[in-house]
Amino acid sequence: MHRLLDVLASGVHDTKNQLFYAESQIAEAEAKHGLDLSEARYAIETAAVRLTRTLTAYHLLRNDATLAVVPVVVADLCDEVVLDQRRHLAHSGIELVHNCSVQDEWPLDRDLITDVLNNAVQNAGRHARSRVRLTAWNEGDGLHFRVEDDGPGYADPDGGRSTGLIVAERVASLHERQGRCGSMHLANGGEFGGAVFELRLP
Repeated sequence: MHRLLDVLASGVHDTKNQLFYAESQIAEAEAKHGLDLSEARYAIETAAVRLTRTLTAYHLLRNDATLAVVPVVVADLCDEVVLDQRRHLAHSGIELVHNCSVQDEWPLDRDLITDVLNNAVQNAGRHARSRVRLTAWNEGDGLHFRVEDDGPGYADPDGGRSTGLIVAERVASLHERQGRCGSMHLANGGEFGGAVFELRLP
């Protein structure tokens, strides 16, 4: 079984590389012909990121992935996520706002947490009517991230998990500090009345 999964993972990796090549060709065509193909590039980049996320899930679930935990400025991380997602959401008529009250550094794996939050914002944007919000704050001795929208909410917050949520749950649990592990929580309601995704890190 592991051999089969390794072959599939290799195929996913090769496909991801081809998507990145296609994205570079589109960027070249934009520059050469003065075209605006930003949404096409975004679609390809998103597909490539989803494949990367699938590979990440594979390694995380096989327990052969390690975290690169370093002190990270939380406000900068939130700004990066907003910068990555705001233009595309605006193109879809969705307003993305954020509120980060954490000015200090926090020990975490920046790449993995950024990917988890990007995925959460993308998911919220697909279901939101008009607004998505990313919030970060300290509570007790933990760091909390929340992504909420004004859409219909989760059909079943306690039900099955997509690849992105599997990754989020595993990434959170791998963040351990003083005997405590991180966690992921899904709910409906919040200030906007839609879906609420929350990541808690020790």
